[in-house]
Amino acid sequence: MIVAAHPDDELLGLGASMHKLIHHYQVQTHVVILGEGITSRADSRDTEQWKEELKEHKKNIRQAQERIGYHSVSVYDFPDNRFDTVALLDLIKVIEKEKTAFKPDIIFTHHGGDLNIDHQRTFEAVVTAVRPMEHETVKTIITFETPSGTEWQSSSDPRAFTPNLFMEISEEDLQAKIDGMEEYRFEKRLYPHPRSPEALRIYAQQTGITVGRKYAEAFCLIRGILS
Repeated sequence: MIVAAHPDDELLGLGASMHKLIHHYQVQTHVVILGEGITSRADSRDTEQWKEELKEHKKNIRQAQERIGYHSVSVYDFPDNRFDTVALLDLIKVIEKEKTAFKPDIIFTHHGGDLNIDHQRTFEAVVTAVRPMEHETVKTIITFETPSGTEWQSSSDPRAFTPNLFMEISEEDLQAKIDGMEEYRFEKRLYPHPRSPEALRIYAQQTGITVGRKYAEAFCLIRGILS
């Protein structure tokens, strides 16, 4: 199960790895998107003002899903870049509900030290929702980096993203990620923005180089329980 703050984070963080896990290993994959991802672009939150854009944004989620091939998605409407105004418990309850329904072994989510407040709160909610008690079914928590969020945090912040887990990906996996991002009308950008097709390819190449592969995506293993 992938728990993301905004539409497009699921692609930016592990779009290529999802594609590989689904198509090469037949992993059942469910995505949870907590926030609507649009309204922070105005001075105040007015969902009616953004009604058409929000509708299009949700359509883009389905289009991106087709590119990657993941099996199901749940979309919520928590306020964009305002997760700090929402009770953490409200986020936790959603994740617990989704976890109970899907019963994942592994959860991927945001790095807890990202610049984006919604990413931070999502991480906190996930870790709380899957506390390692006796009957908890989630055995592994893995965080991903989000281009245009993770790397923009202050270099002096002690919560730097330090990957210790890497997924080798193919050209086909990478292209699926890029194609999926291009479906996000309100999120895609031109080079040299980190969300541009060229930058996503450079990220995959740079990450691959660090582990002796052509392309890779980077993650941090937060907790893993072997039985």
